[in-house]
Amino acid sequence: MARARKPKGRAEAEDGRSYWLHGTHAVHAALANPARRRVRLLATGSGAARAADAGLWDEALKTEVVDRRMIERYLPPETTHQGIALQVEPLADATLDDVAGIAAAEARLLVLDKISDPRNVGAILRAAAAFAVAAVVVPRRGAPAEGGVLAKAASGALESVPLIRVANLARALDEIAEAGFWRLGLAAHAREGIERARRPGRLALVMGAEGSGLRRLTIERCDALARIEMAPAMASLNVSQATAIALHATRPEGL
Repeated sequence: MARARKPKGRAEAEDGRSYWLHGTHAVHAALANPARRRVRLLATGSGAARAADAGLWDEALKTEVVDRRMIERYLPPETTHQGIALQVEPLADATLDDVAGIAAAEARLLVLDKISDPRNVGAILRAAAAFAVAAVVVPRRGAPAEGGVLAKAASGALESVPLIRVANLARALDEIAEAGFWRLGLAAHAREGIERARRPGRLALVMGAEGSGLRRLTIERCDALARIEMAPAMASLNVSQATAIALHATRPEGL
């Protein structure tokens, strides 16, 4: 007698590389992204109707209309999936050369130094999309992998903001400078507030991990350091909140 096939485990990929996106914004953005390779789409009746109403149906991808429990078999416990989940393959890697060659004169980059929480990186991508950041640069080691938690926190921004992974962050900061970007690091001990540190031209905003902040080699590559000025009752902010404030304070004219 043939042995019954076990269902795939939570977040287990069909091909060893793919993963599951979940939630309306993340899934709809992936369905709208022609660069995203899609594998399998699961949706409840209402989740399928919302995708169809948004005009984001993928005719080449058979949609499996299932109950919520079927979707939850593929996702971590207590995931808020809003009745839709999409199995995808990771996006193709972008490079600094790709971005630097087309970046505008007032372009913004974000450089994240060892920020490892996927929810924080996802929220930072969302802020990056809101302020038209050209790309987010992270170290290949120490940054979260592309995945469902990161994409859910990014609320669709993973599909529109390139996430560039580099082998050596200090070397990447050298390349960023060669491409004409002024490198501004955020540090609580900096003397100057970020509003006064703003300057015209290409800017790379460098953010450190909560607690440890920017590493020594990263600080050495920054052209200047600045802090976010706040009331003494609050010693620090979550890194995604700090990033959004810094992006607003340094946004180009006209944004």
